[in-house]
Amino acid sequence: MNRIKEELEKKGLTQTWLAKNLGKSYNMVNAYAQNRRQPSIEQLYEIASLLKIEAKELLAENNNVLN
Repeated sequence: MNRIKEELEKKGLTQTWLAKNLGKSYNMVNAYAQNRRQPSIEQLYEIASLLKIEAKELLAENNNVLN
């Protein structure tokens, strides 16, 4: 799970803005934001850079991890 949608909203940015700056289609970025697809590690770092945050801030904690 990722927090792309939350970070975009917090910064007042749109998925269209992110798509343009990533060189990806709106549909791809929307799939990332809706957690239907997960970006590659490289894309995650690029998104974090554009949002001026650490990549780890885009990752949602999963408290249901099996031990």
